[in-house]
Amino acid sequence: MQLKARLTGNVSFHLRNVETALLMTNELLQLIPNHERANGNKVYYEKELKEISLKKRVKGDDGSDDTPKSDLPISKAEPAVFDYSERKAYELLCQGKLKPTSAQLRSLSCRYITNGVPFLKIGPLKLEEASKDPYIVIYHDAMYDSEIEIVKRMAKPRFRRATVQNAITGELETANYRISKSAWLKTEEHSIIANIVQRTEDMTGLDMLSAEELQVVNYGIGGHYEPHFDFARREEVKAFQGLNTGNRIATVLFYMSDVEQGGATVFTAINIALRPRKGTAAFWFNLHKSGEGDYRTRHAACPVLTGSKWVSNKWIHERRQEFRRPCALEPDHGEFAI
Repeated sequence: MQLKARLTGNVSFHLRNVETALLMTNELLQLIPNHERANGNKVYYEKELKEISLKKRVKGDDGSDDTPKSDLPISKAEPAVFDYSERKAYELLCQGKLKPTSAQLRSLSCRYITNGVPFLKIGPLKLEEASKDPYIVIYHDAMYDSEIEIVKRMAKPRFRRATVQNAITGELETANYRISKSAWLKTEEHSIIANIVQRTEDMTGLDMLSAEELQVVNYGIGGHYEPHFDFARREEVKAFQGLNTGNRIATVLFYMSDVEQGGATVFTAINIALRPRKGTAAFWFNLHKSGEGDYRTRHAACPVLTGSKWVSNKWIHERRQEFRRPCALEPDHGEFAI
């Protein structure tokens, strides 16, 4: 038991899971209060956690001034700093060991929908519910192979490794909590991008004029993004200020490849895992109808274990949605609102 706690603490630290390392070290000290190395590690880990919590990302992912303002960080602390229970949920969901309850699954259904779009009466959308509350759905055949190849070809020359700027030194450095390459594609650049954007509007019923450009992301072996929110919280008053389009009301995530192992999108608060399937798209609202953030939409991209993961996403903002998704007369949020 003592050896296990010590080894687990050391391994967790080297994997940059400082919080788990501290937890294991504290367990060891309960067994051996005078353990010299453990006491030294405890002080070091506590200092590391304090420094992590003070770090701030000043510029965009690549540190350059031309990074889209929409991609600026919306969290004051590193996403890697989350509590032990969420860490365990994240790991178990990624491993496929934590699943939704039978009650959650019982109410889910699949169906064809048209969303009132005349064109879709000819070829309706294939919708699969992943969660009722919060409402998360998967659209099948949402992106065609030919479109995927064009999007990949356009994105590859623009890919840049995600980095953050050290608030103390000003130097650019890689972020352990977000390992991927990304690029942005404008709607007017290609008719295929315009088609994808129009399809996104048909799927969601939301106006795309206030949406961000299509972001294309590639995760290689070990690529991941730890639990985070897509929307800005109340205290983050400067988030998306340059866009003047309000908060991110919804997210559409297109899966552009199958992944042999790993790479799931997991929602740690509701025990939901979406496995990548080429051509599908996940859709969820980040905000309640009241405009309050839905805490349950906190999600993560699991590490890719085998293969490569390609995704693209559209972040849709509040402006111009006033009649597409009106505010409710009664608050529709409770304990999960931020």
